[in-house]
Amino acid sequence: MVSSSPESSGSDHPASSDSSASSASSAPVSTVPGLWPRMACWLYEGMLLFAVVFVSGWLFSTLGQMRDAMDSRRHLFQAFLFIVFGVYFVWFWTKGQTLAMKTWNIRIVDLHDQPVSQRRALARYLLSWIWFLPPLAALAPFKLSGGESAVLIFGWVAIWALLARFHPDRQFWHDAWAGTRLITSKPMSRR
Repeated sequence: MVSSSPESSGSDHPASSDSSASSASSAPVSTVPGLWPRMACWLYEGMLLFAVVFVSGWLFSTLGQMRDAMDSRRHLFQAFLFIVFGVYFVWFWTKGQTLAMKTWNIRIVDLHDQPVSQRRALARYLLSWIWFLPPLAALAPFKLSGGESAVLIFGWVAIWALLARFHPDRQFWHDAWAGTRLITSKPMSRR
């Protein structure tokens, strides 16, 4: 039988039973991805969400016969997008990865390196809004320009990302609160 394992293809002698037993008994060490890969994944996820927003917005505006963005139902549309984003993230996180996470070889697991349950994924989704809600709440009473708003939002995002340095495992705080972890993973099987 032909095998592609490193023991059979790279050595002239069989692997010892001690090394195979010790590798089978010890769980693989999961490593936390660095801040830059996580933020690059976050940015890429945002770009992919444009497609989700586009399709959802088209569907909502077509079925609701909305004529412009300032329609009186825009708050209903925002609530619809909140639900669509929730379904998107909860679905993919329970599968282990979103498309952006696959690209950056990042996987989400619970504290025991097990797949995330729907309840835990939903908690993470709700807690992840801390990336945006504080600056959006701060913007509400003021009439800031687009540039000033962007500085405030991206400034908060940078601060929130850097706060991960103070977590013992360098996880984002919403992950710690939700009982989830981001780990580096090999690309998952396409099967």
